[in-house]
Amino acid sequence: MERAGYVIEPFVRDFLATPAGSVPRVATGLTARDRLGTALVRSGFRREGYVVAPGLYAVGLPGVQSPVLVTANYKLSFDALRAELAGVDAWMLVVDTRGVNVWCAAGKGLFSAEEIARQVKRARLNQVVGHRRLVLPQLCAPGVAAWKLRKLCGFSAEFGPVRAADVADYLRSGEAMPAMREASFDFMERLVLVPVELTLLWRPALAMLVAVLALSGLGPGVFSFSAMLARAPGMLAALAAGVIAGCVAMPLLLPRLPGTMFAVKGLWPGLALGLAVLAIWGPGAGIPGSLAMLLACLAVASYGAMNFTGSTPYTSPSGVEKEMRRVLPLQAGAGLASVILWIVAGFSGGAS
Repeated sequence: MERAGYVIEPFVRDFLATPAGSVPRVATGLTARDRLGTALVRSGFRREGYVVAPGLYAVGLPGVQSPVLVTANYKLSFDALRAELAGVDAWMLVVDTRGVNVWCAAGKGLFSAEEIARQVKRARLNQVVGHRRLVLPQLCAPGVAAWKLRKLCGFSAEFGPVRAADVADYLRSGEAMPAMREASFDFMERLVLVPVELTLLWRPALAMLVAVLALSGLGPGVFSFSAMLARAPGMLAALAAGVIAGCVAMPLLLPRLPGTMFAVKGLWPGLALGLAVLAIWGPGAGIPGSLAMLLACLAVASYGAMNFTGSTPYTSPSGVEKEMRRVLPLQAGAGLASVILWIVAGFSGGAS
C-alpha cells in the first residue's frame, strides 16, 4: 500500500499534515523486525535493496522552526538516526544514495549537494519550514559542497556530529563538542564488521575448495582420490587460517599490529596461524608442501587484511590504490608459488 509517494512501512506511525502535503511520521523505537534486518545485513545478507523511500519524514511533532536532519536511504543509516531521536521534534530528509551508507555514498558521489537539493525541491521543504538550514552528518562532508547546496536550493549546510548518538545533544546545545567531531573505530565497531567480511568470501571459498581438491589429487599416477583425501585437509586448514587471520584477527587486533599497510598487518596473524597449521599438518606434507601451505595462508591473510581498508574511517582512496599496486603482485606471486609447490609436493610423495 502506498500513500503520498511512500511505501507504508512498519516504522511509519501516521501522517503529519503540512503545507506541502502529508509527511510520514516515524517511530523512534526499533522493533524486533528492525533488529533482525540489521543483524542480517551486518552478516552480509539482504545488503542489496535494504532501503527506505527517499523524501521527507517527521519525528515527534515538528513545526516550521524544527531542525531538518539529512541522512541516506540505506535503512541502517535511517534506523541509526531515528533511534536516537526519542523526545526530539525534527524533520528527516532522506536522500537517495541507492542504498549506500553516508560515508561511502559521499565518497562515491551519491551523497552530494545535487542530490540533497533535488530532495529539498521534491519535498517542497521551503513550504514546510521557515528557516533555511540543513543539518548534515559530518561523514558526508567529502561529498557535499556547502556553497553549491545553497546555490542550488537556498538551504545552507550545517555539519553535525559524526555519530547519530550525539545528534540529540548537538541539537540541544547548538554546537558540536570536540569529541563529537572525532571518528572512532574501537574494538566493538570493528567486531560488527567481521561477519560481512566473512560472508562475502563464500564464492572465492567455493572456488578454492574445488581447486584444492583437484590439485591435491595430482601425483605420479596422474590423479589419486586417496592422495586427495590425505593432502587436501592440510591446505584447506591453511586457507581457513588465512581467512581467520585476515578477516577476523587483523580487524580485531588492528591498532596493535606492526606496519602501516593493512596487507602487512595481516601477515602477522597469518604467520602465527600458518605455523600452527604446519605444526599439525606439516610433518606429513614434506618441505614443498609445508612451504605451499604457509605461502597460501600468508597470501590469503594479507589479501583479506588489505580488503578491510574499505571498512575503516581513516584510509583514503589514493592510499588504498597505492597499497594495492604494491602488494597485489606480491600476493599473486605467493599464491602462484604455493600452487606450484603443492603440485611438486604431490609428485614428490608429500602426505602420501
